[in-house]
Amino acid sequence: MSTPRPRRRSRTTATGAALLALAALLLDSAAALAAAKTAPPPRAQTTAEVLAASSPSDWRALDPERTLYLELPAGRVIIELAPVFAPHHVENVVALAREQYFDGLAIMRAQDNYVVQWGDPDGKKPLQKAQRTLPAEFERPLRGLTVTRLTDPDTYAPLVGFIGGFPVAADPLIGRAWLVHCYGMVGAGRDNDVDSGGGTELYVVIGQAPRHLDRNVTLLGRVVRGMELLSVMPRGSGALGFYEQPAERTPLRTLRVAADLPEAERTALEVLKTDTATFSAYVEARRNRHEEWFKVPAGRIDVCNVPLPARDAKVRQR
Repeated sequence: MSTPRPRRRSRTTATGAALLALAALLLDSAAALAAAKTAPPPRAQTTAEVLAASSPSDWRALDPERTLYLELPAGRVIIELAPVFAPHHVENVVALAREQYFDGLAIMRAQDNYVVQWGDPDGKKPLQKAQRTLPAEFERPLRGLTVTRLTDPDTYAPLVGFIGGFPVAADPLIGRAWLVHCYGMVGAGRDNDVDSGGGTELYVVIGQAPRHLDRNVTLLGRVVRGMELLSVMPRGSGALGFYEQPAERTPLRTLRVAADLPEAERTALEVLKTDTATFSAYVEARRNRHEEWFKVPAGRIDVCNVPLPARDAKVRQR
């Protein structure tokens, strides 16, 4: 009796099965592609959402040894100093504050869309240990600095970005870096001689960034809080916005180093670090605004159009 042989699967049947499997795969791929095309892209974050999603490590407290409190009749202006760029001017302004040089002086200039300036209108108040003039600190070596760089082109410098919370510009070809005149930046007034300033007269930018002043004046800090108290100063009617009558001036109550006040009298602030992924996301959210009101994203950003966030330390998430 013969053994029955197993029936061979025909080549035609195997080929048909393979074609059916391939067709099913193609259908699945087409369906997935169609779904991908119809699914909305992930929604980009707004600046508020970036900051809300930040972690405590994205923020830093102000150094009380490098923080000034300018007390005006309307309230407190908080200034963070920049010793990395102007160490001698910062040291001198701290000395001026500690010898109470500014107490009782005045805001003597408010030029529209430019600066507010304070100091001794008569130039007669004596100094103790501080100096009246210092060598200019317009710029410093780029070597040793790490810049959180913006990829956007800048009119005034080959490279712009941020260092330690301050807006900066740099030229790698000459190896120099400098602070830039953004809104809220604080500088030391001077005469025509580049070494004629020292911090006895200070100004704050209250208008559109006057970048033409970069590397012509020593910048030494920035206002962290209280710009609204300075930007509303009555404009002076004299040349360059100087007040022509003493009664027009706003008196300064005090200027103090935060570290010299009891902790209970300090303002507990923290500022967003500028060398973090959160800051990069914040810059991108500013570069391409995604709030509902915006219809055409700019696609670029200016270094002076990145306001540096500060918040009360008590809102820190634990």
